[in-house]
Amino acid sequence: MRLVLASTSPHRRSLLERLGFPFEIVDPRLDETPFKREGIRPDELVVRLAEAKARAVLDAFPGSLVVGSDQCAEVDGRILGKPGSFEAAVDQLASLAGKTHRLLTGTCVLDTKTGVARTDLDVHRMTMRKLDRRQLEGYAMRDRPFDCAGAYRVESCGIALFERIEGIDHSAIVGLPLMRLAMLLAEAGLDVLLPPSK
Repeated sequence: MRLVLASTSPHRRSLLERLGFPFEIVDPRLDETPFKREGIRPDELVVRLAEAKARAVLDAFPGSLVVGSDQCAEVDGRILGKPGSFEAAVDQLASLAGKTHRLLTGTCVLDTKTGVARTDLDVHRMTMRKLDRRQLEGYAMRDRPFDCAGAYRVESCGIALFERIEGIDHSAIVGLPLMRLAMLLAEAGLDVLLPPSK
């Protein structure tokens, strides 16, 4: 069965490679703006965007399983996406310092043959240390987390920002919850623990 990752994220690519199953990568080229304008809850938003990314490439990959994913951080009722710049990253980190926020990861496995989408929401509670601006700027210069929701990379020096992380699947924090993804793929007929059929 053909497996497709609807994402250009190098983090998600690296995570999916850990499952040891061959896959293709495609840019879903999805405009997320209309979804974000609807004002829906962050929990629902990341799941809807994950499915929308998968469905955006449905016609190009018949008879395939397409993986879509989306992530955001939520603090004080605000959604934090990718900061995109050094200044925005430091501002995001400053808004998180000394607080607990939720990191939400939506995942979708779409069977393009049947149109059936299996989705999941992963929630991690992330408690950041009380840090000053100098520490936050130093971290942002070191890890350059400008393409990460919440402006941190826990797989790198970003782990030093936190005093507590509560959740089930650590890989979700990096961008793709592999434990749940493996189960979603198995439900769709692709068990990554079994050798590919010839």
